[in-house]
Order: sequence, then C-alpha cells, then structure tokens
Amino acid sequence: MSTITSNMLRQAEKIKPALKKVLPQKFLTSAKSRMLEQSYKSLVRQGRRPFAPGKKPYGINVIGLVQAQMGLGQSCRLLADVLEASQIPYALYNFRLPASLMSAQEHGYDSRIREDLPYGINLIHINPDEMLLMYDRLPKDCWDDSYNIAFWLWELEEIPKSWEKYFPMLDEIWTPSEFISGNLRKVTDLPVKTMPYCVTAKTDEKYDRDYFHLPKDRFLFLAMYDSNSTMERKNPMGAVNSFKKAFPPGDYRVGLVIKVNNAREEDLKILKEGLRDYDNVYYITKTLEKDQVNTLIRDCDVFVSLHRAEGFGLVMAEAMLVGTPCIATNWSSNTEFMNDDVACMVDYSFTTLKEDYPPYKKGAVWADPDVDQAAGYMKKLLEDKKYYNGLAQRAKSYISRKLGMDQALEKVKRRMAQIYEKD
Repeated sequence: MSTITSNMLRQAEKIKPALKKVLPQKFLTSAKSRMLEQSYKSLVRQGRRPFAPGKKPYGINVIGLVQAQMGLGQSCRLLADVLEASQIPYALYNFRLPASLMSAQEHGYDSRIREDLPYGINLIHINPDEMLLMYDRLPKDCWDDSYNIAFWLWELEEIPKSWEKYFPMLDEIWTPSEFISGNLRKVTDLPVKTMPYCVTAKTDEKYDRDYFHLPKDRFLFLAMYDSNSTMERKNPMGAVNSFKKAFPPGDYRVGLVIKVNNAREEDLKILKEGLRDYDNVYYITKTLEKDQVNTLIRDCDVFVSLHRAEGFGLVMAEAMLVGTPCIATNWSSNTEFMNDDVACMVDYSFTTLKEDYPPYKKGAVWADPDVDQAAGYMKKLLEDKKYYNGLAQRAKSYISRKLGMDQALEKVKRRMAQIYEKD
C-alpha cells in the first residue's frame, strides 16, 4: 500500500459531503481512522530529530482544547495560567474538536492563542484518542529538535493498550495526579511526572439562587457532570439514590440540583425516571460560563460526586475552594486532595464492567460507592450545623494550600530547568 499523506487526507475531507450521500457514516469514520493510522505509522517510521536545546527558543508550546467548555479545556487553561504566572515564554495553540463535541466555547484566552509553535518544548494537552488527528494536522518539523511532552488524564488503573503506539513520538508524560502517573509508569519507561493543577474559582455575586431559579429556603445538594464524560463513570444516579434514601418525597427542607453539560435526552430520561416521585429536583442544562458554574456551586449547600473513577476531580477541588462541603467517593485521583478531615469520604467496593461504556471496556474495574453511607452524610450535613461549618472551613483552607499557585509554579519551573540541564 502506498503511503497516505496529509494532503490525501485533506483532499478526502473536501469530498466528504458527496461521500456521505452514498456511503454510511460508520464506513466513512472507519476509513478516515485507517488513513490517520497509516499516516501516523509513516511519521514514526521517518523518525524525528531529538531535542536540541538552543535550536528553538526557550519556552513551551501548549497544544490543547483552549476554547473547549469541558473538563479537558479547563485543564488546559489552568496550565496556561501557571505558565503565565511563571513568566516562562509560552504559546497557546487551539486544537479544535468536531463541532458535535463543542457545544460551547470559552473565549477568555483568545488573545493568547497563536497559530505557530515557536518554542523548544511541546506540551500536548490532548486525549490520546485525538492524537492521530493532531499528528496529521500539525507539520512534522514541529516535533523535530523539540522536547515533546503529553499531558494525559485517565480514570482507571489499567492504561489502554492503544496509548502505547504514541510513546515513540514522546520524550515525557505529565499528569495531574499520582494515581495516573503510577499507572502509566507500569507500561512505559518514559519519564512520567505529576504536575497538579493550581485550582482557582472566580465567583460573581450577581449569580444568586434567583438567577438559577432555585429556591432560597431549601438546603440544596448539587450533582454535576458532562454527558461527554460518560454517565456511568460520573454516576449521577449515585447522588439520586443517596438523596432518595436520605429524604422521602415531600421533604421540602431540601432539594436536589442536577447540572448536566452537553445533556443527552437519554441521560435526562434516566434521571427523571429515578426521581419521578420528587418535585424538589431542579435541572440545569443550559451552558454556563465558568464563573457562573463556580457561583452555582457556592450557591448550593453541598456538592455530591459519587463517581466511579476520576482522573483528577477539578469540580470537587473548586467546591472546596468556594466553601461548599463535598460528599465524594474515596477512590482514584480525588483522594490526593481530599480526606476525612476536609470532606465526607464515601466507602466503596470494586465492580467489574459487564459491558463497554466507551472509552471504558468490558472487564475493567471501577468503584461502586456506598449510597447508604452517602445518604447518612447528607442528613448529617443538613442537621449538624457545627459539623457543616467546620468541614467547609477546613476544606477551603486545606485546598488553598494543597493546590495553590506556589506549588504549581515550583514544580513547573523545576522541571523546565531539569529538562534543559540534562540535555
């Protein structure tokens, strides 16, 4: 088979509308994937020139979803904030996902976005399942003479085998948690470094409960997730079932707020069916700006995340920072910044996936949180004001130190110095 070039892929994109009329979408998607795979294999065979300090200017090119209003986009922007504060030269390159995955965009960083990649370090903040597309879009010479770092997140202990094909094009991997880093070290000899976020949470007083059409006189529990992040993993039904165990229908001391990003009708149907006997449930499905989300979290009384696995758990950290106590599963990456002194940590048992929940495969293992214990925490937080206030205060103080700017700056600056010194 002859080598498939980037130009051939671009030509194929031009005729895609015509092909859609005569070929099924599944066939077209499969064909494009094969072409991208072939193009990447050709790139690996050609090889790349190793890192040459001084050949390109000192600094970092951040390649990521700069404008995406989703967790991966927020992660990329947090890294940009650290680099801005560090005074390390950097460039933001906005990698665009298909429109179907980008229901809304964040434009607060647009002034920092560039179309070139001038610096000697490439920090690739893109999920591995999008990296074939990235390697096709960007010119080969951007990898030559550069130090190429992938910033990856993954929620389970077993790293997908498919990731290993990207190792030859990388010099190093960063992750935000030791949970992910430790699992990656089992499958690669590349340096794997843990670079926790600097967590911030700007709020705005004008976004009060009235703004979100929420009652002022009820103790509100908030569950929040993005349909693109897999409902089964985020497990909002854990919060639903805990709420039902804690409070019967008609208990109007309390309410449950469910915020769903990129809401799918099938997800909402499941949630509403589970809560059909309750009229103190409030759904928010419209897209919110980040400061609105932060303020919504602050406006509610408790944040609930009975996740089955987390790659980091940014929203939990943000809730702690704005003073909203958290009820959270005591497993995976969030345990690196949460403990029983600053959060309501919920016990779990491990469960094996009986089917695929893409990208998670049948046979994988994740946590099944104890909804009875979570329900007990809900009642305690409602009824014990002293416990509630103490938890909120300790959490805010702890997370400010644990995930503050100083620790993030120190790690990035030290690693930059090490990269340039060793080479």
